[in-house]
Amino acid sequence: MPMARFDRPQTRYVAVDGAQVGYQVAGNGPLDLVYFSGIGSQLEFYWEWAGPFLGRLASFSRLILFDRRGTGVSDAVPLNAIPTWEEATDDLKAVLDEVDSDRAAIYAEADAGPIAILFAATYPHRVSALVLGSTSARYIVDDDYAIGRPVAEAQTVLDLLGAQWGTPALVEIVAPEVASDRELVELLARNWRSAMTPRMATAMWRTVLDVDVRAMLPLVQAPTLILHNSGGIVPYSHGEYLAEHIAGAQLVERPGRGSSGFIGAGGSFTTEKVAEFLLGTSAPVSFDRLLTTILFTDIVGSTRKLAEVGDEKWRRLLEHHDRLVREQLRLHRGREVNTTGDGFVVSFDGPARAIRCAQAIGEALSSLGIEVRFGLHSGECEVRGDDMTGLAVHIAARVGALAGPGEILVSGTVKDLVAGSGIEFEDHGAHELKGVPGSWRLFAVRT
Repeated sequence: MPMARFDRPQTRYVAVDGAQVGYQVAGNGPLDLVYFSGIGSQLEFYWEWAGPFLGRLASFSRLILFDRRGTGVSDAVPLNAIPTWEEATDDLKAVLDEVDSDRAAIYAEADAGPIAILFAATYPHRVSALVLGSTSARYIVDDDYAIGRPVAEAQTVLDLLGAQWGTPALVEIVAPEVASDRELVELLARNWRSAMTPRMATAMWRTVLDVDVRAMLPLVQAPTLILHNSGGIVPYSHGEYLAEHIAGAQLVERPGRGSSGFIGAGGSFTTEKVAEFLLGTSAPVSFDRLLTTILFTDIVGSTRKLAEVGDEKWRRLLEHHDRLVREQLRLHRGREVNTTGDGFVVSFDGPARAIRCAQAIGEALSSLGIEVRFGLHSGECEVRGDDMTGLAVHIAARVGALAGPGEILVSGTVKDLVAGSGIEFEDHGAHELKGVPGSWRLFAVRT
């Protein structure tokens, strides 16, 4: 594929939750393609060492690049407030909105992969195709995930990052195929130093070790290409796992001993495969399934309260309750799906946002002398007009029914997805949920 020549694109910024996220746009091809890589991304250096790779991508697309919060040209973040995976999808959505891209192909490398998977599951109508490069749904071993890395080995990686981040020695470990090119090694090391400090790199990688998006893989509806190096840091078995759990996904082994897919021969191979896949991909006809977080609210002791205050006062109290709840839904981007007389059914595009909304509702209603219980679950829902149906809705309702007065009870899926958010939980034990198969471990949000 011939490489198109581009002037280095201008870095621009979009506001996201009070921060600024940097992005660039190059090329004017027939499809929108978002490319973003992992921790250490730095837009201002991209074109110096990955120019040929980016130029080939931009030759057949409108190429959209961005640095997520905490890295590169985007706003830095405190070490104790690393953006969650949910917030990283907000960065991606904000960039797409800013450049007027209603639908785009997404190509994500390394630890950017889980962000792309979450985005594709949450906003299926906005993703025309998905390309995942040397990434994983979960990095750490688990009882049902024997291919994961041992925890002790993961800690060794964190120690290495803290000691070697931004050095040529680390570049040679991550991308051994470039070790003989001293100029490139030094440039990559400088790129990483410019992107973030060793402490920040270690803190961000620690959140990577908590990620688990395995439950989201069946919700990816976009045609998917998985490119995985056989000798990289992320074992090839992780790419195989993705291919087995994303319907119709193609798995292609990529040359190179490291994890890089954009340098030298590996870069040429990657862009050829990406172009072949994207330009020949047809999109699904409809998008009636998506990943969402369902919140159920329910007033505790509503019948007793009605008997205490009488019909007229109870009606006014309910009207005030509804206004306060809807105000918090507006502030936290919740979408009212239904009401249940003395409660609400609400959908959110992120679980941390749903939990914080529940906390805010509880605080707002305390002034009315009303106690509310909350139940949350993240999973697949079917969209039918303005309504949502599916097992996830029933699970959230069953979880809510087990919550005590003022308690926010969540499923294990929700807990896993908000890792790194600062939200703390208490184990509520395993429960049988009426009409739902299996045993479910629930967690109460710690107040």
